[in-house]
Parts: sequence; structure tokens; C-alpha cells
Amino acid sequence: MIVAFAPLVALAQNEGNGSANLQMVVNADLGTATISRHIYGHFAEHLGRGIYDGFWTKAETGEWHFRDDLIEAMRKIQVPNVRWPGGCFADYYHWKDGIGQNRPTMINTLWGGVTEDNSFGTHEYMELMARLGAEPFVVGNVGSGSVREMSEWWEYFNFPGVSPMADMRRANGREEPWGVRFWGVGNESWGCGGAMAPEYYANEYKRYAEFLRPYGGTRPFRVATGAYGDNYEWTEVMMREAGSMIDGIDLHYYTLAGTWSDKGSATEFDEDRWFKLMKNQVALEEIIERQSTIMDRYDPDKRVALIVGEWGTWYNVEEGTNPGFLYQQNSLRDAVVAAAEIDLFNNHADRVRGANIAQTINVLQAMILTDGAKMLLTPTYHVFEFYTVHHDATLVPITLEKGTYEFEGDAVPAISASASRDSLGVVHITMTNRDPNKSRTIAAQVRGTKARKVSGRVLTASTMNAHNTFERPNVVQPAAFRGASFKDGTLTVEMPPKAVVVLTLE
Repeated sequence: MIVAFAPLVALAQNEGNGSANLQMVVNADLGTATISRHIYGHFAEHLGRGIYDGFWTKAETGEWHFRDDLIEAMRKIQVPNVRWPGGCFADYYHWKDGIGQNRPTMINTLWGGVTEDNSFGTHEYMELMARLGAEPFVVGNVGSGSVREMSEWWEYFNFPGVSPMADMRRANGREEPWGVRFWGVGNESWGCGGAMAPEYYANEYKRYAEFLRPYGGTRPFRVATGAYGDNYEWTEVMMREAGSMIDGIDLHYYTLAGTWSDKGSATEFDEDRWFKLMKNQVALEEIIERQSTIMDRYDPDKRVALIVGEWGTWYNVEEGTNPGFLYQQNSLRDAVVAAAEIDLFNNHADRVRGANIAQTINVLQAMILTDGAKMLLTPTYHVFEFYTVHHDATLVPITLEKGTYEFEGDAVPAISASASRDSLGVVHITMTNRDPNKSRTIAAQVRGTKARKVSGRVLTASTMNAHNTFERPNVVQPAAFRGASFKDGTLTVEMPPKAVVVLTLE
């Protein structure tokens, strides 16, 4: 866990940047919780150009195929899982339409009113998982489907012997079962997934989950629809009524710089919008702690994982694009939010054991944007690359004086951080400065390590709204960080404004 604490020494004023020195303690030899790599999961819904014209593109011959450059880029950030086919789309999706040779079309009435030709279905998704080296995370249809439909899909994926669905899988070219274990039982069942009351969904969940039986060596990791944000009643009912059958509960939270009716621009904003976004990001910490407290009451051993199954920034779509495609740019501001959010997940690793950013390609807070054959990496992509050092590492306890970023009479913590120790004993620290104007000096006592030097990288830019375009794809990109020194057990970090840093102690 990470906590704020009173300064260890009197605060010294740093006249060079106008901010006070902040104190930090890193207990490098302590910690028992593992930061699950699944915290770094992704989300690919049948929405806009996320799959079609994203991972899955059409050749000049008219045939669909995987985009190799995009897959290569995603492999570099070690994608652990990809949640699919939704999102809201999951509760409209009938999986048998996406297998075999003759696939019916449908209208994607949720996202843009476009025709879905079902050319990307179960087999294509599993091929994508193989190419990415990722685990599948399938969300089944509760809203417009049936128990039979979901249980048959589970059987199609996983049954090793002779059965109707296993035989159908073999007829479609796959002999062995895939061994899919992560399984969402519906999506946002309080809203687009069926507009259900929590008591009603709890009963439906138990009915559906009962028919997800273990096959061979594959046992289901059953993920129940969780609340949106601070809907604590939903979590209370689910844990009370169905907790014994739940392996993970799926919390959703989007970070806004405005309101749902006016979410603001991804790139044209002032400091007011910057601050509002940071304040809404910080609010998630209290939500996670309160949701976890409810879960602790019913599950003190923390068997049930909190999965933040949809998270990220959400703005108005880019001008001239289909409003239903949710295509937005991605700036340094998004990188700062993503890094602080992941630090939060890391520091609650005892309960938060999965998360899925929304979404992977061309939708909302994407890793990658494409335009025909062109492709660019977003600032958020670089954050995910920085944070690969934490995958499946041991959470290192730290105490941190976070400082404050003040704006027009309001304030949020300036610094966020998390630390881990990998399987070789190397300690990594990630830090974020939310303040777009002032640097911070952090003086950290590092205990329990024989490390003698520090190296690092930084992600920042000269302006708050700096972003990569197809004409200028490298405006925001990692650089070597020279602002850290390590001597006699004290790590000193000169943290630039609006920046993300990753440090390695060796």
C-alpha cells in the first residue's frame, strides 16, 4: 500500500522551481502482494475502427487479414489479456454468427449504425490472442442471449472430448480446445446489458455461472458485472447474494474533463480542463477503497478479484468522425492520467488483480491510432511500455509525501508513485507529476537493497496538449532521464512538471 505521511524533516524550499522537497521511503526488501500482469489488460470491442480497420484490415483483394505492424507494436508492451467482444456489444452478440464459412451480417445499432459482417469471430479472436501472446477474456451475452447459448460457447472453446460443440469446433478447423478461463457473465447489466436491478442480475448471474462447468484442466474464472463508479449498493448486493460464485467483479470508471454531455476536446483545452481531469482521476482512489471495503466484509481473504474492466479518459469525438465510433486523440494529459491510474491499481494489488483500458486501437484512450497504412503510437502506449517492469512483480511498500497541485482554490495530490521488485530482485519505481507547471524534488530513503545506481526514462513535452499526429508521430516519446541520483541509500528525483518517469535501481 502507499500512504501519505507527515514530512520526516522540515520541508525545505526549492528556490529553483518554487516547490517544496517531498519525502519518500522505499522498503525494497518488503512486500508480499503480486502486481498481476492482468492489471495491464486491454479491451477490443466491436466498435468503430477498433477491430475492423484496426487489428483486422481489408486487403486490396477484399479479404480481411491481421495487421502485422500493429501486432508487433502491441507485443512490445506485453499485452496480458484482451477483453472481447464488448462492452455493450457483448450483450447483442450471438457467437454462432461469427464461426464457419457463411456468416450472417447484422447492424451495429450501438456503435455507428454500420454493418457488422462477422468476419472477425471466435477463431479470429483466438488467432489474435496467439499472435499477441495474450490470454483471452471473453464476455458472454446475458442481455439478449440465453444460458444455453453461453454454455455452448464455453463448451466450444474448452471441451476436449466428443460433444456437439467440440465437434463443431473441429469442423471449423480447431482440433484442440483453447483453454479459455477468463469469462465475463454479461456487461454493464445495470445499463446497456439489460437495465437490471442488482437483485435481479445477482439471480441471473448465478443461473448463468452454474453452467460454466470445468472442462479438462480448464476451470472458469467467472467475472460478474460490477458497479459503475460509486454505485456501492450494486457491489453490496452482488457480494451478499452471489459472492461465493464470483471470482472477479467488474468495476467500470471513465475519467472526464467535463460532463457526459460536454466531455471537452482531447487536444484543445486549458488548465481548467486539465485540472478537472486530474481531480476526477484522483476520485477513483476513494471509489476503489470503498468498493474494496464492501468486498472485504463478505470476502476477508480477498479471494474475489476487483477487475477494473473499463477505464480511461473519454472526450468528445474528433471533428468530422462518426460520433458512434468514439475516435479521439491522445495527448500527454492522457499519459499522466494513465500512469497515475495504474499506480493506483498497483498499490491496491491485494484486491485489484485485473484491469482493461478502453480501448486498444482507434477508440477512446487508445494505444495506437491508424489512418490507412499509417500508424502512430500514442503517449498512453509509452506509459504501458514503461510499466511492463511491474508485470507480476512484488509490490514494494512505499510511503510518500505527495505534495499538492493547486488550481483556483482547489487542490489534488501532485505526485503519484508505485514500486516493485522483480524476480531478479531489481527494484523499479514509477512516478507521475500531475502539476503541469511546477517540478517537484523527491528525496527517497531506499531501504533493504544493495543497489548503488539509478537509471531511468521520462515521458513529457513542452505543452499540456502535446500529442502525436500522422504528420508528426514522435512529438511525445520517451527520453533518457537525467534527473535522478542515488547516493548512500538516498534517491533524489527532480520530477519535471506534467511528466511520467520510470526508474531502475541496480
